[in-house]
Amino acid sequence: MAENQAGRLMDKTIVPLSVQIKNLLGKEATKRLLKFESFLQKNYDLERELKFPFGNKYGWGYRYSHKNKLLCYVFFERNSFTVTITIGKSEVHRLYKELNNLLPKTKELWENRYPCGDGGWMHYQVENEDEICDIKKLISIKKKPRQR
Repeated sequence: MAENQAGRLMDKTIVPLSVQIKNLLGKEATKRLLKFESFLQKNYDLERELKFPFGNKYGWGYRYSHKNKLLCYVFFERNSFTVTITIGKSEVHRLYKELNNLLPKTKELWENRYPCGDGGWMHYQVENEDEICDIKKLISIKKKPRQR
């Protein structure tokens, strides 16, 4: 599999197998991804698709959606992964209510987001458990979790 400098899978013509994805992510990142997926499965009508979106910039990743609503993308990297999430106009006010409860890294990523209207795109490289907690909060802001 061809990788770029970040270790992403960049050959659109070669669909990666799950074992190749796990090997690229490594043990710790795979555990974090499984924990994140568990949260998504418990709280949403989850659909996961293996995709190569947005041209040749991001590489292979999973597209997670709830019914027809995009929750996020996860792009595979060597010993890590990056979550790409959009916060739309209707979600911005909920984000600002929660912003002081988020990690400094999360706040900085929001401030430096790729703007789109009042919201924008965030690219969040997940490196530890605390960051998984913030990603869960961002997903919950985007789409409220199922009530139990």
